[in-house]
Amino acid sequence: MTEIRIEGAEIIVVGGSSGMGLASARRLLDEGARVTIAGRSAERLEAARRELGHPSDLKTATLDLTREEEVAAFFRDCGPVDHIVSTAADIEGAYQLLPDLKLSAAQRVVESKFYGPLLLAKYGAPCLPPSGSITYTSGVAAYRPAARGSVVAAVNAALEGLVRALAVELAPLRINAVSPGWVDTPIWSFVAGDAKQATLEAMAMRLPAGRVGRPEDIADAIRFLIGNGFTTGTILHVEGGHRLV
Repeated sequence: MTEIRIEGAEIIVVGGSSGMGLASARRLLDEGARVTIAGRSAERLEAARRELGHPSDLKTATLDLTREEEVAAFFRDCGPVDHIVSTAADIEGAYQLLPDLKLSAAQRVVESKFYGPLLLAKYGAPCLPPSGSITYTSGVAAYRPAARGSVVAAVNAALEGLVRALAVELAPLRINAVSPGWVDTPIWSFVAGDAKQATLEAMAMRLPAGRVGRPEDIADAIRFLIGNGFTTGTILHVEGGHRLV
């Protein structure tokens, strides 16, 4: 079996300035990868760069993955790539009951979690070697939807369909997704506002794992999917047993 090496690999993490993406970048850097974190905010990228350290192995790139011309230019200029990871999501304003849901908020979710991943595959796949991979993040909402979460549930399910189709079309590249459950990340400020902590604590009491997730839990799963050469078209559930309750 050909080893999928992390040490020395060139890995792009879109959404790498916070939350699960930041934890993934840290995990990969600690194993010797050369990582580029990409995102829309230069300020957040700079803060992440200072936090992560590894000055010789870490680069940052300002990128809006929903803009095709930016994604095309990014991969045209970025040089060799071994693996691509995307944890990016724009869900601000999307967690609303239907009467209050604005179409513009729903469109941002679709752009960031479906069209964006599609563009990453379109322009990123030609840059990858046969042993390369693309790893996305979907979410437990596709399986356990809740009121106010119809758009997020639908887009996560669509992304998982895309993963399976791309795994066939882009073979032998490996295309996978991690499906996180409730993870304590900044994105919960958009979901629950001031009730974030109480909401997460209530879910922790329900879950068989006895806690909500940490960004590092998702980073572990992403690391597995990058490194396992016999896993493709797969949705790896990392959700503390949420689908069971």
